[in-house]
Amino acid sequence: MGDIKSAFEIAMEKVSKLESATPEERKQWKFTPAGEQLAAKYLKEDVNLLTEINKYKEDECRYVIRGVVEVLARTIDLPRNDAVKKINRKAMDGIKTLKKDKSGVENIYSKFRYVFNHYQEQGEQQRRQAFEQLKVQFMAKLQQAMQQQYGTSARINTNVNVERHPQFQEEWRRVLAQLEQQYQSHLTEYRQELIEIN
Repeated sequence: MGDIKSAFEIAMEKVSKLESATPEERKQWKFTPAGEQLAAKYLKEDVNLLTEINKYKEDECRYVIRGVVEVLARTIDLPRNDAVKKINRKAMDGIKTLKKDKSGVENIYSKFRYVFNHYQEQGEQQRRQAFEQLKVQFMAKLQQAMQQQYGTSARINTNVNVERHPQFQEEWRRVLAQLEQQYQSHLTEYRQELIEIN
């Protein structure tokens, strides 16, 4: 029980860490968030990243760039629709502008493109099949529930749109998340590679 600290003790530890922070740590704490804000601005507006970053001193730039790249890398997602594709393209262009190792970045981008293509081609077929299978299973469950409630002669109206049923939609979101999990784990790995590359 002696290991539990009060909120005051925790706060005092944080204050002592702040006081003992190196000048480099203080720069990181100050300029990484500035880069994160710049990335958000870049995604919403037409902003020249290099012009904006050049407004900072040389020793501050690396933290600003790190903040920008972290946000842009986290923005890259599965190409579910045209809006996401457009954001992906903009984020990837921004990162490539800021990174020195252009060929290394391009190698990582080829991995992203492979995942995106697979998601759109084979993944689309998998999602369609899973959707249809779920519809059949859900109709069978509804039919069974009807028969339990109203007797074995009860039949469900075939015009019922099960896709609109809240339980069906919830189950579909769960199935979709499972299907996308493998893609997401690859994207997470590639995002980290992007952040770490020079």
